[in-house]
Amino acid sequence: MYAAFVLRPLVLTIQYSFYNWNGIGVARWAGLDNYLTVFTDSDLLKIIGNALVLIVFFSFVPVALGLLVASLVRRITTGAFGTVVRTVLFLPQVIPLVAAGIAWSWLLSSNGLINQLLRAVGLGGVARAWLGDFDTALPAVGVIGAWVLLGLCTILLVTGMSKIDPALYEAARLDGAGPIREFFAVTLPSLRQEIGVCLTVTIIAALASFDIVYISTSGGPGLQTTVPGLEIYRLAFSQRQVGLASALAVVLMLLVLLCVLPIQRLTRGDKS
Repeated sequence: MYAAFVLRPLVLTIQYSFYNWNGIGVARWAGLDNYLTVFTDSDLLKIIGNALVLIVFFSFVPVALGLLVASLVRRITTGAFGTVVRTVLFLPQVIPLVAAGIAWSWLLSSNGLINQLLRAVGLGGVARAWLGDFDTALPAVGVIGAWVLLGLCTILLVTGMSKIDPALYEAARLDGAGPIREFFAVTLPSLRQEIGVCLTVTIIAALASFDIVYISTSGGPGLQTTVPGLEIYRLAFSQRQVGLASALAVVLMLLVLLCVLPIQRLTRGDKS
């Protein structure tokens, strides 16, 4: 099953990337031309840059906020109230991304709830079509992704905190450590593997994002929110450039590995 549905498509994608093919007719050998196009075309480079920007919102923001939220709720994760807290935090992961994209599109529209609240508090000059403005479209998509992934990161980090030996906190307090020093000296080092998992999952989500972008902005305005996953879809199925789409997919796979493998190495537990 793995060979049929993972390895074979991967090999075929690499093979197609060396050809000019419209998906129907005869494929013509192109060598490295498709890869040269990926690395020299300004639009494709911008699209890859958009994905790198989304890493900040999809990965670093949820992990940082997740650490803060997890530290605050660590003491109330037992009992009925703790169950409610975990459920509310994890809820964005349960909601289909299509539904989340539609809901946030309404919230961030010109007459959406966000702008209505801004006008209500006298900040009407700040209001805008957040997903339609060239300056705010990509950060707005990033906020949606951060909201979706925050719950997952928080739950993973809360679970990791529950496994930390309480004796470590007692020893830190005996040494005169305050809450902040306790966090950096005990909590953070003990969560290295959990943070690694969060970063891995969220970075892959950022680089492979498609659903939220397709539903909320369709890649616009212009190319401001177009990401590699969406461009691969367009190149292959709309423009019939299967070879170029495959080359971009291979580059995206290598980019994922380039970002994820160092994190896995750095956050791997010490083994002697």
